[in-house]
Amino acid sequence: MADIGNDVFFATIPELNARLKSKEFSAQELARAFAGRLAQLGGRFNALALPLPQQAIRKAREVDQDIKRERLRGPLQGIPYGVKDLLSLAGQPTTWGAKPYAAQVFNYNATVIDKLAGVGAVLVGKLSMVELAGGGGYRYASASLTGPGLNPWDPTRWSGGSSSGPAAAVAAGLVPFAIGSETSGSIVTPASYCGVTALRPTYGLVSRYGAMPLSWTLDKLGPFARSAEDCGLILQAIAGSDGKDPGSAGKSFYYTPQYARPLKDLKVGYAPVDFSEWAEPAARPAFEAALAVLRQTGIQLVETKLPPFPYGAVLSTILAAEQASIFEPLIASGRVDELADAAQIAGLKASLDVPAKDYLKAMRVRRLIQEAFSRLFGEVDVLLAPGRPAPATAIDQPLDRGGPAAATAPQDPGFRTIIPAGNLAGLPALVLPCGFAENLPLALQVVAAPFSENLLLAVGKEFQARTDWHKRRPPGV
Repeated sequence: MADIGNDVFFATIPELNARLKSKEFSAQELARAFAGRLAQLGGRFNALALPLPQQAIRKAREVDQDIKRERLRGPLQGIPYGVKDLLSLAGQPTTWGAKPYAAQVFNYNATVIDKLAGVGAVLVGKLSMVELAGGGGYRYASASLTGPGLNPWDPTRWSGGSSSGPAAAVAAGLVPFAIGSETSGSIVTPASYCGVTALRPTYGLVSRYGAMPLSWTLDKLGPFARSAEDCGLILQAIAGSDGKDPGSAGKSFYYTPQYARPLKDLKVGYAPVDFSEWAEPAARPAFEAALAVLRQTGIQLVETKLPPFPYGAVLSTILAAEQASIFEPLIASGRVDELADAAQIAGLKASLDVPAKDYLKAMRVRRLIQEAFSRLFGEVDVLLAPGRPAPATAIDQPLDRGGPAAATAPQDPGFRTIIPAGNLAGLPALVLPCGFAENLPLALQVVAAPFSENLLLAVGKEFQARTDWHKRRPPGV
């Protein structure tokens, strides 16, 4: 058997693909190595929901036969990966991270899983998540069937939610990439906290068929990986039209870095206050250094304001109404009381009382938000903000604890609402590790107009060519 060293566990997709094609190791050897590592270390971070070693070995055996016959299916062929446990896998439990669904089994695969199987990727496990992807709102990181997601950089800190397992597993080198989901922050936050690259695609670009619905008009699936390039390769495989998802945009995606616009031609909208005042003091030097790197690329940083809308209230109303419709059977049955977080139980129950008129008003305002962002992207090419203004929170810290006190908070709101704003407008976002504070990762998020993923990836690839934050590894793994 080939000797698979620690460097393999932190290699990029192109690096692993080249080593497979050169027969340095087989797909079966790679699958065994990652499946074993995931089983061994996944529990340390509460990141593993379901190991799939036997299924992975069977798939890897097929891949080895294809490579032997030179049936090459692209860069993901033979690459192990994991999925958030809200994606259905035929014949296996899909718990949605919640006790009421612990024994739930579907007889079909999520479209994303089938697409990745088609290009030869090897599923080695299902990864943990916040219960019901956070539906109803939760107060503590422990709101999960598998316990609080622990950050590989410091297990006393949270790995973020609701895609806690995918972020932690990629950060710790347990899988080369993972598929998570976002409704409002569930890709951006854990990627930022765990120091991994991640992509929230445009709404509708990736099929959600087979994924637990939380909000039909907000949910999105996207990758956590080592680099912007990896995210582009994964998105190319999982994007595309799907008649089984009513929200499908009917579009494909091709990763085309060779056609990227020169960065000196790009105008990047940002709010300096985000990096100088809203960011925690310990994080400000790293953010300023990251801005300096971007300036060195020739990018034009332009002070910009977000369109003035009550993004949080609009998103909360839409999400509450849609999750009430989705989880009404759970609430009506009383089994909602089996959830781990009291705030989440109360939030789901309260969501049944959202008036239809409020939902419809919120959807009308949402349309105005989308139009306003369309105009904004006529002035700038991308938007830039911190992934999160501070490093990962402590595991036992209440998640509804506010930011700066009103007396000390900056008057300029900056881009503080970029996460709900971006999700309401269906915008893609790329998360890029950009430094450390208190020995914990920090990140940037870059946001663009719908279906502008190649633009985001070009910015990310250039940033990562000039920095090595995305190559840093947590201690002890």
